[in-house]
Amino acid sequence: MERRLSAILAADVVGYSRLMGIDESGTLQALNRHRCELVDIRISDYKGRIVKLTGDGILAEFQSVVNAVACAAEIQRSMAARNENVPKDERVEFRIGINLGDVVVENGDIFGDGVNLAARLERIAAPGGIAVSASVRDQVGSRLNLGFEFIGEHTLKNIRQPVQVYTVSLAPPSSARLVAQNRNTCFIAVLPFTNMSGDADQDYFSDGITEDIITDLSKISSLHVVPRNTIFTYKGISVKVKRLAQELGVRYVLEGSVRIVGNRVRISGQLIDTANGDHLWAERYDRDMTDIFAIQDEITHAIVGQLKVRLLPEEKKAIATEPTANVEAYTYYLRGRQLSHTWTKSYLELARRMFCKAVELDPDYARAYAGIADCDAAIRDWAPDDVPLRRILEMSARALELDPDLPEAHASHGLALHQSGYDDRAAAAFERALALDPNLFEANFHYARFFFMHGNFAESVQYFTRAAAIRSDDYVSPIHLMSAYRSLGRVLDTENWARLGLLRAERALNLNPENSGPAHRGALALAHLGDAARARDWADRAIAIDPDDIVAQYNLACVYSVLGDVDQAIDLLQKLLPNSSVYHIKWFDNDSDLDNIRDDPRFQKLLAAAMTQRERIERTGS
Repeated sequence: MERRLSAILAADVVGYSRLMGIDESGTLQALNRHRCELVDIRISDYKGRIVKLTGDGILAEFQSVVNAVACAAEIQRSMAARNENVPKDERVEFRIGINLGDVVVENGDIFGDGVNLAARLERIAAPGGIAVSASVRDQVGSRLNLGFEFIGEHTLKNIRQPVQVYTVSLAPPSSARLVAQNRNTCFIAVLPFTNMSGDADQDYFSDGITEDIITDLSKISSLHVVPRNTIFTYKGISVKVKRLAQELGVRYVLEGSVRIVGNRVRISGQLIDTANGDHLWAERYDRDMTDIFAIQDEITHAIVGQLKVRLLPEEKKAIATEPTANVEAYTYYLRGRQLSHTWTKSYLELARRMFCKAVELDPDYARAYAGIADCDAAIRDWAPDDVPLRRILEMSARALELDPDLPEAHASHGLALHQSGYDDRAAAAFERALALDPNLFEANFHYARFFFMHGNFAESVQYFTRAAAIRSDDYVSPIHLMSAYRSLGRVLDTENWARLGLLRAERALNLNPENSGPAHRGALALAHLGDAARARDWADRAIAIDPDDIVAQYNLACVYSVLGDVDQAIDLLQKLLPNSSVYHIKWFDNDSDLDNIRDDPRFQKLLAAAMTQRERIERTGS
């Protein structure tokens, strides 16, 4: 049992029961959206850890009390902006309490008077407000340019001594606030560049340009750049720049567009100072596609120059480093990355071909090797015999050899090590990837699966939540979160994530009706929500799309298990288990979706036989 001093943040939704009574579905969707797009991201950005989600409540832990208060202030300011045009009786508003105190840590959870006091302070806070203890106020002082108002001593339930309570004054955003953590820091958002090519299939290229500019600017210590996962929630949405800046807590906004015609590319960009509306810089580049990297470099240096940022020598070197000098390889890589996100065998195989083409064009392209390794590791879920573990390890090792500081390479190597049974080394690789880039989807997603497989659901929830927030089109993480929360016995959280997973799966299925992935995962969400008829309809649709999809068969076995159709579940598993890898079979051990059939002698016999067969194959390497 561990004890430590922590800043504890407790939050809940004001009038949650009333909102649920008015519109249950709409309230849940709004709450999940605010969590995914704002709250979870801000907690991560300020180095916090979500300890638990309890229906409408959130408990988070920070090692820095300054970060905890800064995070709470950002959340409440952003929520105020989000609610600006929402009728008052329909608004989702948070109350937040923060305390600095001693906590007891056990199995990832935290306990003690320090936690209890934070929860009591949260109930004192006004809607949209923050209440803190005197210890918090004393530690923060004037560091954050926030005001503290003393509201007296309060005798709180189950707290032995009266507590001096302060509320935090949330002044309008100002240039002073924007340098809260570092007076030399400039806060900037890079909006998703608009695809002006007239072809939605070209979005991958404009998105790639945006992400690379964000990545380059993030390498500069005196710039605070809004992460990709936050900024892409604004893609395709018309919003006033000043309001957006208030929501994101930034002063400077970069926006632009991309148009591709044949072998020519036209990129326009402008940098806006939202404090006064001035356009600090604007430029249009009309060049050959081969100049794309030079254009990105010029945009980055133009921003650095306009904001009068002084680059450190290592930052100059980092910005100057290009992932590849071959624009055709870059284009194949971006296309492969987009396709790999669909998480079905056919798309993963197509993505792998794109990454292989990128490597063919540039044999030193580290990110492309990492992409190949990721695709191979994922394809093993469907066809373990077709993808030797040795090949995945070699590809990820090659990526690391070419770029030892590439987070994608560490994430893919971690996945390869995990599938090969080297879990200690895998965990270290995932941690290294996240240290290099906390917002890397692959690192969060695969680390979450790592913990899920080991039955450590509290840890898996943390990383799946982050993955779901990073990519708004990710329907797989919410489905895993649904199962993880079921294992933790958290009914309301299970239902919340099932609804979000179903919403995203429906959207994905409408975009790609030939993709079985959202169909079988949506069926699982419907089963958890108790909608048996629709769950079976979706299950039938998934099988009709791809009757040989082994992952679909597994998830549908889970569907039938949850619905109590024991014979159907076991019949499906009987077909797929002999063709599953040891890694895949181990996944079954802690999946609560199979609990209804776990004690059935037929299942136990089948599982034992399949494990014996797979282990023999893995040992011989055949």
